Amino acid sequence: MTTAKDIMHTGATWIPAHETLDRAAQLMRDHKVGALPISANGEQDRMIGILTDRDIVVGCVAMGHDPSKMTAGDLAHGTPRWIDAEAEVEAVLEEMQTHRIRRLPVVENKMLIGMISEADLAQHLSDEQIAGWAAKVYAHG
Repeated sequence: MTTAKDIMHTGATWIPAHETLDRAAQLMRDHKVGALPISANGEQDRMIGILTDRDIVVGCVAMGHDPSKMTAGDLAHGTPRWIDAEAEVEAVLEEMQTHRIRRLPVVENKMLIGMISEADLAQHLSDEQIAGWAAKVYAHG
């Protein structure tokens, strides 16, 4: 049985909700990632959202806002999705497909231990599994 923990990449860099979006972009660049979990008031055990590079572009820059004045918390909307480290790959795919998300935090004992991204799926899944996942996540409508 392959689990979420088996296919995730370890170590996720957090960004506090009060941190600016330009700093978030710098962290993404420095860590070579496209998403950061957002922590409430710097508490790294309480995730209030996930900030993506696309969020910065669409939710800030394209709207004419200044990324040095907007914060990660300004773009934290809804309830963040996550998966238990021991969940089987099928559950990972289902969670990502159902919610049409491309990055999924992995939690063990209530602590974030890693993230699953499209690249992780590509490295660990069959072509058939990836094709099915992509068809549902990128489907229009």
